[in-house]
Amino acid sequence: MKKIFLASLIFIFSIMSHAQTVLNLYEGEIPNSKPCSVKENETLEGNVKSIFNITVPTLTVYLPAQKDAMKTAVLICPGGAYFFTASKHEGDDVALLLNKYGIAAFVLKYRIPDDRCMTNKEIVPLQDAQRAIEIIRQNATKWNINADKLGIMGFSAGGHLAASASTHFAENFTENKKKINLRPDFSILVYGVISFTDSLAHMGSRENLIGKDPSAEKIKYYSNELQVTAKTPPAFLVHAADDDAVKLGNSLAYFEALKKNNVAAGKYIYEKGGHGFGLHNPTSKVDWMEKTIGWMIENKLMKGDVMSQGGSRSVN
Repeated sequence: MKKIFLASLIFIFSIMSHAQTVLNLYEGEIPNSKPCSVKENETLEGNVKSIFNITVPTLTVYLPAQKDAMKTAVLICPGGAYFFTASKHEGDDVALLLNKYGIAAFVLKYRIPDDRCMTNKEIVPLQDAQRAIEIIRQNATKWNINADKLGIMGFSAGGHLAASASTHFAENFTENKKKINLRPDFSILVYGVISFTDSLAHMGSRENLIGKDPSAEKIKYYSNELQVTAKTPPAFLVHAADDDAVKLGNSLAYFEALKKNNVAAGKYIYEKGGHGFGLHNPTSKVDWMEKTIGWMIENKLMKGDVMSQGGSRSVN
């Protein structure tokens, strides 16, 4: 009986040690929203958890177990063609792995663009990403984070969001009353939708964000390879050459734009792997996260001695 009780306690404390805090992005009324009857729902198929109809954005906080000096942090934007978010294999699983490298991680559940629920749907994901950056930097001391080493990571359409946050940071889509710096310090773009040009765009993502008949001006504005300047943060890009959903040209165009503007950039291109593989490309033994961590260390975006030291800890 005592053994059963002890085992139960161990199980409970194990759950508690991995408990995470989920924060609403906004207090009170959510900006750029209007009343609607849309209800959030989710599906789970294998390791792919998809959340649809998101109208209340949140931020889930994952802090590393070790409590040493100020840490690098990464805001994670899962993909889903701006139609849903793949919140587990491109969100929570990634955050837990980053924690093992001593990196604080934050998974963004951004609103899905929807004319029924938003006054201007096309700016909603970027508005939420900027608000998340604002919250993280405001709480940097509390969460033991280096506010000058806050990056953003995105997968697929989440990559478009991360690249948009990296190229449009000078334009403020939030109230930002305390004038927080909204520029990410670096970005990690995994099979990212970068461009909305006809030749490169993932049309589903483009149509869901800016409609089926966007103006040339809007296409250019949301084609992030055309918005790169010398002030754009450094980036590491991951893609598979055989990706038939989001063309490899997206990552290559952004990489070349960064290099043209003398911005640090790295990339790893798999020969095979398709689209949506998350942390593990089943066709290769190469770990793209290890490549990413190496690039971050090389560019002094994280400590070189913080390598796979532990897991997550609870957040208070």
